[in-house]
Order: sequence, then structure tokens, then C-alpha cells
Amino acid sequence: MRNRLVLAALSAVLLILSFPGFNFEFLAWVAFVPLFFAVENKEPFKAFLISYAAGVLFFLGTIYWLIHVTLPGMIVVVLYLGLYFGIFGMACSYYFQRSHLSLMAIPCAWVTLELVRSHLLTGFGWNLLAYSQSYTLPIVQIADIFGLYGVSFLVMLVNTAIFFTLKNIKKRERSFIYISIAVFLVYLSVSYGVFRLKNIFTGRSIKVAVIQGNIPQERKWDASFREFILNRYDELTRKAAEEKPDIIVWPETSVPGFLETEEDLLKSIKALVAGVNTPLLAGAVREEPADTGVNYYNSAVLFSRDGNVLGRYDKIHLVPFGEYIPFKGILKFVEKFAPVPIGDCAAGKEYSVFNFFVERNSKGKDSSWKLVKKVRFSTLICFEDIFPDISRRFVMNGADFLVNITNDAWYKKTSAAEQHAQASIFRAVENRINVIRAANTGVSCFINQKGEVLGRVELLGEDVFVSGFKTGEIILTKTRTFYTVYGDLFAYLCLVVTVGSVFIRKRKMPCSKQVLKVK
Repeated sequence: MRNRLVLAALSAVLLILSFPGFNFEFLAWVAFVPLFFAVENKEPFKAFLISYAAGVLFFLGTIYWLIHVTLPGMIVVVLYLGLYFGIFGMACSYYFQRSHLSLMAIPCAWVTLELVRSHLLTGFGWNLLAYSQSYTLPIVQIADIFGLYGVSFLVMLVNTAIFFTLKNIKKRERSFIYISIAVFLVYLSVSYGVFRLKNIFTGRSIKVAVIQGNIPQERKWDASFREFILNRYDELTRKAAEEKPDIIVWPETSVPGFLETEEDLLKSIKALVAGVNTPLLAGAVREEPADTGVNYYNSAVLFSRDGNVLGRYDKIHLVPFGEYIPFKGILKFVEKFAPVPIGDCAAGKEYSVFNFFVERNSKGKDSSWKLVKKVRFSTLICFEDIFPDISRRFVMNGADFLVNITNDAWYKKTSAAEQHAQASIFRAVENRINVIRAANTGVSCFINQKGEVLGRVELLGEDVFVSGFKTGEIILTKTRTFYTVYGDLFAYLCLVVTVGSVFIRKRKMPCSKQVLKVK
């Protein structure tokens, strides 16, 4: 048992090394092989325990940064997420006894578990296997058909094929059918990726500026620092405006107060926007009267170039135990043990699409301003970008590009910000749309339709815990990918295969017992 736990630990370490902080992406393609040997020929419960240990170690090594928010919460989340590895180990112990099913069934089982993890209990699709390949662009291009789960499937398929090839060599058998199938599918995927990377996207272009305020978390809601925060954003916004952007973007909750109910605050921001004569998207908390008192929303508010409010978006997918307490009647006691106050936000209900007009100076004899066709975009607030379906819904509603406003200052100088940015890369590729990120602190950047990160807010090579701005030009394209139209169809097909394999097993058991009785 000790040797098998060592193999499980080795898998966890290899997987940790493939994610930000180390970024040895290639290790993900072999990371599960030691775990497969560890659970081989083990009864289901022991296979569960071995794999569970690997899962707990992996999540300890990758979401350790939650400790900066809550130690008890981090422990609970790690122990919970480890369960998915444990169940996967049980599935592997079953499939290994039926090798003719394993090559496809094991990746399907993994994708099914990732799908469940991304939806169950509001979902936590962080550090899915596909995200380890975010910067391996030829591989991730298949996401516009299969979604991120297609990439997870492919990586797990290669792990499975390597395991069976090594197993056959150990038995002195010369069977390379598994690795041959895996190599062929990787070849097809890379070929498609190379083809897509050669595509040239054409269309109207607009210039966007993102502001990274880098306001310390402990100062964001301190009234004595309110003027300091406003001055920081005022200064950066005026500098960015000198580069003539078509819109300027502030991060999540960048406004230090309740924007729409504090007249002095609203007035100062309107004056700033009118002064720079540029539309502004700002993250703000807002309050709204309700039957039971007051509702609070984590919102994005769009100002026109003359300072008027054009529209707002209220965050739809809230952070459990961060922005609200789920099942509050039962779990209200959790609030007493939280190291930081838990918000009492209400969830938005509309997948809003903002509209604004881009103005260009005509090049003819008449030098007056002219209006160009309106631009449409949608906003993902905080970790909404880890949920593919939210981005997809925005694109289906007509968004020309996506903006992710966030605040990763909670997690200090860790790999959290880079892990978060990986999700935005996939949202760009899945829908072939630009994703622009504006963070209070790292990573603020521009991601094009191919998943390429074209520019970051940086200072002396650092992009986390620095203040500044970055201006970039994006090309707007009207595309509808297979993924945009059909969503996670591939993942649900994997779910059907996984459930079907269990169903077939249950149907065969009675027959087996009858044969034994006859004998």
C-alpha cells in the first residue's frame, strides 16, 4: 500500500507542476500514469482511497492560496474536491478489468466528473485538466468544437494509452494499438490547431484601455482611503485617455462606495468621464430597495462619453460563502467562523449586453465627428469566466467581445491570478471572441480569438501587485462556432457513455450469477 501511495503522490506532483507557478504543461500528458499503476488490481474502496490521497495533494498544491481568505474553508474545499479523484480511481479499477473499454471509457469518466464538479453545489470548475494546456495553443484550438472538456479528454486519453503500452511491455506483449490511436487523435487535433492559428480575423477594430488600480484589499472599503482610491483611478484614467481609446475599463468593485445612491461619488465619476470624453465601464457595488429591505449587487456600470449611465449588469453567478451564504436558513452559523465578512449580495437575472457608439474623426474635408456602427459587449465579473456557459450565453445574445473585471488581491502574490487568467483563454477560443481582462491586481491583459495573450499591464516584468494601464486594439468578428451554438455537447456525450457503461455492468451481473448456478 505504501508504494501505491508513493505512486499516487507522484501523479499529484506531476500534475501540480503542469499548472501556473511551474507551467511544465507537458507533464500533464503523463501525470496520471503512476496513479493508474497505483490503482491497478485494487478493489474499488482501496482504489478510491489511493486516488483520493492524490486528489487532496493536488488541490493542496494548486489552490493553497485560499488560505489567505480562510484556512477552514480551504481545508473543506480541498477535501471535497479530492472526492472527484477518489471516484475516478474507483472507475479506473473497474475499467482496467475490461481493457477493451478502457481507452475511451476512462477519459469519458474523467470528463463526466469534471462536468459534475463544474455544476454541482453551484460549481467549482477551477484547474480542470484542460487548463494545464492554456498556453499550448495548437492543442487548445479544438475547444471551438469540443469545449475545454475536449482538451481534458485528449490529455487523459494519452495518459491512458501510455499506461496500457507500458503495461503490455511489462508483460512482454507487443501491442501498440492504444498508443497508435492516441497519437493519431493528437495528430488530428494539432493539425486542426495549426490550421486555425493561421486564420486571419478581419473586421472593425476598436481600441480599449484597461486600468489596474492595485488597491490593497484591506483598504478597498476603508472610508479614510476613499479619496486615495479615487485619485488613483482618476490619474490612471486620464493617462490612458491620452492614447485615445474607444472605451476605458476599470476592475471589479473599483468604485469605493455605492455608486448610484451616493450622489457625490456618482457626480465625481461622471465629471471624470466627461472630462476625458471616453466611455467608461466601472465595477461597483450598488444597492436597490426591495420588499425585504435592500438588495446589494456586484455590478458593472457603463458610462457614455458625456458621463451618463448607459446600462448596468448585475453579477449572475455569485461566489458561495464569499458574496452570499447558500441555504442561509441552515448554514447561517458559517458566518460566525468566517475570517472576513461574507457578503449579502443578490444575484442578477439578465445576461446583459452593453451597447455604445464608437466615434471616429472623418478623414475627408469635413473634420467633424461621425458615428460608427454601435459596438456590443458583455461583462464577466470575478470568477464568472470559469463557467463556459455564461460566456456562451453572452455571445449568443450578440456580444462582439467579452470583458472580465475581477479582483484577485484576496490571494496575495500566488499562482491564483495566473490560474484565473487561464479560464479566459479558453472562453476566447471556444467562442472565437476577444476577451479583455481588467483586474484590481493581475492579470490585466488582452486575449484574441486564438487564445493569444497580446499584452499585459506590467511594471519591471511584474504583472501582479502593480498599478498601471494598457491600451490594445482588438478586431471585432461576427462568428458562431460549433461550441457557441451547441455548448458542451461533447461533455454530455461523455456523460452518456459513462452512465451507459455502469448500466451495462448492472444488466450483465444477473446473467453471470445464472451461469454460475448452472455450473
